[in-house]
Amino acid sequence: MTAEGFLEGRRLQMARGVLLQCIMGGYPPSRFYGSDDGDLALVADPKQIHRLPWSQQPRALAICDADELTGESSRLSTRGQLKAVIARYAALGLAPVVATELEFFVFAPNPDPTQPFQPPVGLDGRREEGHSAFSISSNNGLRPFFSEVYACMAALGLPRDTFMHEMGVSQFEINLLHGDPLLLADQTFLFKHLLKEVALKHGLTVVCMAKPLAHTPGSSMHIHQSVVELGSGRNVFSDATGEPTAAFRHFIGGQQAGMADFTALFAPNVNSYQRLCHPFASPNNACWSHDNRSAGLRIPASSPVARRVENRLPGADANPYLAIAASLAAGLYGIENHLEPSAAIQGEFEVPDNLSLPCTLHAALERLKRSYLAKELFGAEFIEGYVASKSMELTSFFDEITPWERRVLAAQA
Repeated sequence: MTAEGFLEGRRLQMARGVLLQCIMGGYPPSRFYGSDDGDLALVADPKQIHRLPWSQQPRALAICDADELTGESSRLSTRGQLKAVIARYAALGLAPVVATELEFFVFAPNPDPTQPFQPPVGLDGRREEGHSAFSISSNNGLRPFFSEVYACMAALGLPRDTFMHEMGVSQFEINLLHGDPLLLADQTFLFKHLLKEVALKHGLTVVCMAKPLAHTPGSSMHIHQSVVELGSGRNVFSDATGEPTAAFRHFIGGQQAGMADFTALFAPNVNSYQRLCHPFASPNNACWSHDNRSAGLRIPASSPVARRVENRLPGADANPYLAIAASLAAGLYGIENHLEPSAAIQGEFEVPDNLSLPCTLHAALERLKRSYLAKELFGAEFIEGYVASKSMELTSFFDEITPWERRVLAAQA
């Protein structure tokens, strides 16, 4: 809308069904969002109104809550779902703390989607070949792009912890500073939007698919989680002597109880399972371990005050609001119900059947559709609408014949 209209407080409304729009642009049947398809109000968060530094024409972006016209948060809003989870912690005198690690690829333009992505031509006139993981000079060929990314992050107030080249060809990772879950979800969303916009200015393409290249590590969005007492700020995962607490165990137990049911929330696309089923430190399991990257739930080496649980399942393609909400809701469910985790695993291990996770989008949606836990924590309206929208995307995928099928199967008798 115009700046004048926004500053006058003009209310922006949007059809309720838009919150269930699938990635191809279509909608599930109206019974999933109300047969009238009435309006929602988009209410700007005053803390999340940003002048866009990469835009030549003055523009601003406002992150909004989607509220029913009666004033309450829409149950179809993922930001609203995250706020509800945080409120459930607050009712117990607790506050979750999270940090996200986001991986992404920087590619040359890819106008023909039947062709594989390629790394861009750098300042040295060459394309990266994949030997630059964790190198201090690995982004030199993209220095103008990253210089503007850093400048735009500073202009938007996005603090960064570390930035590095990851294992894939032209793959990078940023670690955002830990803090309030809603703030981190907003920052993760803003950073992904910033990346794509700045890349376009530089003739590049940023891709946050979970697995854009074959035979190459995929891109994750690991979520680090701890819980503190409101007021004191004490990490409830550690006791006065620095040892792990019952709350720490129960949080892990809740994560384990919810991971299989919530896989479709952490891995929302067909391509998500390419990452999980061809793992390069992308474990498709609900095991937990101390500092073992083969476990879906990793406890990083840290001091007692920083004791936390890292959920390694979500991909870079996940909705940050929904992924954080699902992970924190599972942990709180464990705390409230005193759930005990399985034994920790170390080294090489076989995943027990009860800790394995769905390995296709179809299987994950079927699990989510049958989940009483998901409907208890997020409401039947949200879960049924989400499944309906994602089922449309899965059907669209199956409506196409892939190059592999033509290449390999056409010659079969």
